[in-house]
Amino acid sequence: MAEQEVENAEPATRKRRKIGVPHIYIILFAFIALAALATYLVPGGVYERIDGPDGRTTIDPDSFTFIDAQPTTPVDFMLAIPRGMVSAAEVVIFTLMIGGLFGVLKATGLVEHAVAALSKRFARRGPVLIAVLMAVFSTVATLIGTQELALVYVPVILPLIIALKYDSIVAAGVALCATTAGFAAGVLNPINTGLGQKLAGVPLWSGLGLRAAIFGITVAVAIFFVIRYANKVKRDQTASYVHGNPAETEKRRVYIETAPGAVKHVMTVRQRIAAFVALAFFALLVFGVLKLGWFMLEMAGLFIVIGAVVGVIAGLRGEELAESFNDGFRAVLVGALIAGIARGVAVVLENGQILDTIVHGLGEAIGGLPPALAAVGMFIGQMLLNFIIPSGSGQALVTMPIMAPLSDLLDVTRQTAVLAYQLGDGYGNILFPTSGYFMATLAIAGVPWQKWVRFFFPLFLTWLGIALVALVFAQIIGWS
Repeated sequence: MAEQEVENAEPATRKRRKIGVPHIYIILFAFIALAALATYLVPGGVYERIDGPDGRTTIDPDSFTFIDAQPTTPVDFMLAIPRGMVSAAEVVIFTLMIGGLFGVLKATGLVEHAVAALSKRFARRGPVLIAVLMAVFSTVATLIGTQELALVYVPVILPLIIALKYDSIVAAGVALCATTAGFAAGVLNPINTGLGQKLAGVPLWSGLGLRAAIFGITVAVAIFFVIRYANKVKRDQTASYVHGNPAETEKRRVYIETAPGAVKHVMTVRQRIAAFVALAFFALLVFGVLKLGWFMLEMAGLFIVIGAVVGVIAGLRGEELAESFNDGFRAVLVGALIAGIARGVAVVLENGQILDTIVHGLGEAIGGLPPALAAVGMFIGQMLLNFIIPSGSGQALVTMPIMAPLSDLLDVTRQTAVLAYQLGDGYGNILFPTSGYFMATLAIAGVPWQKWVRFFFPLFLTWLGIALVALVFAQIIGWS
């Protein structure tokens, strides 16, 4: 009898196994599988492609026709990830090169000295530093529209953020939340606002006042949100969403040791020269992006040159320089792979000839909404499409030729339709795992996507509320 009681009690004393969130590889593979299944269920369709603004290819909104389905074959499914890697090659290469560069900069000792100096200066003013960085990053994004600069910002600020006793999520939040708030509002952003207005036949840069107000509100909310989390982590390290993560523990061991007083030696003459040359190269990088139209490939090439030149000047021997690059590559390899795997979803939909059908179907669904909800429906539709078309300009070229004339029928101004596209495209860029640059940025920061979602989702919901209020207001006043 006693033995039976013990046996019956045993299950109650066992620890319940925690049901964890699947690995990001599994999540993305599942999305690819669902996309492949959709090619068997959704009819094929296509819009005719025509020349659009600035020599870009866009669609003829009146040309949609159904075509024979192209279901994903077993071979197509097998090749989805490799083809995604090829399609996302720029993001993959960029991620590896920036990882290699910062591997070299760490090996030269420049990162340690910079962190020591800045952490001493901002030891008691961490929130001020966060606010200033986010204000600068968001302003750059809203003027030039390069969200991908978050990939550059994160490795630069990460050591300092850790040294100030915050965590990697704070570093990722500073870069990603700021650039996304600026990009989505698009005060003078040529990537989404400028292209969207051209496609919709709206005067270029018109409606600036409301976009500026949205920019100010969303950035202020993001700064408050990130600082609140940062302060919570600084008070109690166990409150960090990445607490206990081995990589996070190692970063704290390395970078907090470089806090004030930890660095015993002053910079050597060679290190000082190397630091000056590195800053000159980064000035060249900014000039190239702003004036020469450089993007990921050009920046990746420059990162190789910076690493090689700065490493040699700082005194690294050939073997040390090469291994430093290797260390950096290894640190971001998972992020580079994730960016390519994520692209596999869009590859399956495009090759299955159902991407245009999905766009056409959303347009038809929005067209059935009452005028009071039309702008909100456009916003939701654009956000759903952002999952499979994470490129801002790509989404504009596919959707705005449809949404602009549709807005005329729904008594929504074309200016409001452009705003619905901007906000719907922008906010999902740092939530959906199909966004390559976003996933690469998280990998550089060392933040698992699942942990990021836990951190970002409350801010995401707040931004959704702001977007809905702004769109309803624009609808009421007939914003144009």
